[in-house]
Order: sequence, then C-alpha cells, then structure tokens
Amino acid sequence: MSAPPVHALAPLRVADHPFFHGLDERFVQFAGAGAVERSFEPGDMLFQEGDIAGEFWLVFHGKVALEIAAPDRPHVTIQTVGSGEVLGWSWLVPPHRWRFDARAVKATRTLALDAKTLKDAFEARPEDGYRFLLRLLPVIGERLENAWIQILDIHGV
Repeated sequence: MSAPPVHALAPLRVADHPFFHGLDERFVQFAGAGAVERSFEPGDMLFQEGDIAGEFWLVFHGKVALEIAAPDRPHVTIQTVGSGEVLGWSWLVPPHRWRFDARAVKATRTLALDAKTLKDAFEARPEDGYRFLLRLLPVIGERLENAWIQILDIHGV
C-alpha cells in the first residue's frame, strides 16, 4: 500500500517531532526556520556516504535503513530508523560529510533542517543548543556502536 500524495497530508511541524518536545519554543522556531518537508518511496536515497552533510533529519512517518559499504559485499544495514527518530549528525563535525548511506525502506515523510540554521540557533541560544546536543549525543553513540558491531560481524571477530 503506497503513501497518500503529500499534498493530501497535513504539513509537518518541527515542534510536533518528539526530539524537540520540551525544548524552548523560540529555539524550536529558530532551529526549524526553513525546514523542508521531503517524502521518499522505498529504495530512495536520503543521502549517501561521502556527500556533504548539510541537514538534520526528523523522521515523522516511515522507515529508513542506515547502511555502510563493505568490501566485496552488498551494503550492510547497521540500524533502521523509524517514526519519531532522527537522522544525521555529520553536519556537526568536519569534514561535514555523511558517514553512512540512508535509504528509505518504507514510504517515508521527513523534515530536513538546515545545518547552518541549527548552528546559528546554537549560537543565539547556547543553553538550548546544549540541551539539543545532550539529546543528540545518545543517538550518535548508538549509531557508532551499531556500526562497530557490524564491522566486527563482517570481519568475523
């Protein structure tokens, strides 16, 4: 069953995503300024390893596989991210390039927040930026741990 056309669905709002619940309303508005709603069909790529990382993704509906390339093997899924979760931390640290591929597994609706706008929000409202980063750090840790487990599995360690 395919997702209904985007125009028939209610617009997505940054403030409605669980990641932003409880953060200051002004910070959420600043951080989400210019957010772009994007929809993907199964198999569509959200981003690819090595490309410039310029967005922070909020997944509202659907499912996205985070994948790594393995020598002489097909891509390996390290984690699947679904509704209410987030994608992307590579925009935070140089060289600002994606470290994984992200592929839609199901019809998926997201909001892509601009990395520069987020960084500007951190500068303007450091306490809120700190709270944002405290929410993001466990996500980063989980993704790295899952990648490490897959690498061990690939190499039979």
